[in-house]
Amino acid sequence: MPISASDPIVVAPTPMPLNPDESIDHEKLARNIERWLKTPLPGFVVGSAGGEEFYLSESDRVGAVRTVAEANKGERLVIGGIDNPSTTETLRLANEMAKAGADMVRIRIPIRGDIEAYYEEVAPRAPVPVIVIHQTFNAGVTAGTPEQIGRICSLDNVFAYIFWHNLRFESRVRRFVPNHVKFWTPNGSLLLPGALIGANGACCFFADMGPAISREIMELGMAGKFTEAQPLQEKILAIDFLGMQHGVSALKCALNLLGFETTVPRRPTKPASPELEREVAAALREAGLL
Repeated sequence: MPISASDPIVVAPTPMPLNPDESIDHEKLARNIERWLKTPLPGFVVGSAGGEEFYLSESDRVGAVRTVAEANKGERLVIGGIDNPSTTETLRLANEMAKAGADMVRIRIPIRGDIEAYYEEVAPRAPVPVIVIHQTFNAGVTAGTPEQIGRICSLDNVFAYIFWHNLRFESRVRRFVPNHVKFWTPNGSLLLPGALIGANGACCFFADMGPAISREIMELGMAGKFTEAQPLQEKILAIDFLGMQHGVSALKCALNLLGFETTVPRRPTKPASPELEREVAAALREAGLL
């Protein structure tokens, strides 16, 4: 699809509904995409932490990209997620995802090795635009320096940078990321704080639940209307915090309550308990979504 330059763009990870044998239920996945197309959500990230990235095989992820692209029919962005420290494998996966219908690929910064050399080889040769993501899943570990990340984001074919949760670090990174590259906050709780350090979009699983309020918070933050945005940000903190605590169990529970068909997580992750389901329902009501 044509890639919009209009900000803010707030995309979301796409959860994978499962059959009883834990294979992906592609019919439910397609129906979920059709439901999201009736909302303001501008794009789907397939193969992400919120989509059980590390529980899926390569064929699962590529097959899911294909299903999402077919259901999407070119209306919104389809972004394929890649986490692989090999340049050869990353480029192979990027090509497979592009063939399956991905408009972009989101590539995680490796936590070891020469990260600049990695992106210097990957970014210009990727068949579609690249989104750089700085999430290492190792508490307290940053991948590279702000200056290095700035040089990576200056490479040809880089469309956006999804920053890490450490706003102290990322506020420094913002100085080095070129203005033409999107600078996206990584979760719902950081929509407004992210705007304070220069974010102009987001990639967060709260946007699966509340795409309209996510965009409104970002728009107000980008316009400097922080007093107006703060009550909206406060409304969504409870549900986003449950997501931070319980991960995909809380996300799938919330979306099921909202009428999506996201089923349960892959084992050994447990589905939401009755107690968690009550907490999620209460938090959705607090956010004005249920």
